[in-house]
Amino acid sequence: MEIAVIGSDEFALGFRLAGVRHVFVADKDNYQEKMQEAMSNADIGVLAVNADDLQYLSQNYKAKILDSIQPVVVPVGGGESDLREKVKKVIGVDLYKTEDE
Repeated sequence: MEIAVIGSDEFALGFRLAGVRHVFVADKDNYQEKMQEAMSNADIGVLAVNADDLQYLSQNYKAKILDSIQPVVVPVGGGESDLREKVKKVIGVDLYKTEDE
């Protein structure tokens, strides 16, 4: 399983520098098409997306991808609780849990 990213060139740049090889450059005109391409790639286990770009998807498709387990879609730039829930859903453990909770 590999990590992939979808978004603008500027958004994807940091991921490329970190070694992410699967990069889908998309803008508002082709975002849903690129998302479908990324979601259908069986090699991708985690798909990082800019949380603001999710507005370019239809409501039904947005709900479908956010509930996806293969690949897990992780909106970047959203709240920490969003990421916390995704990690918990995928691995079954709350990594952020403290002794107080």
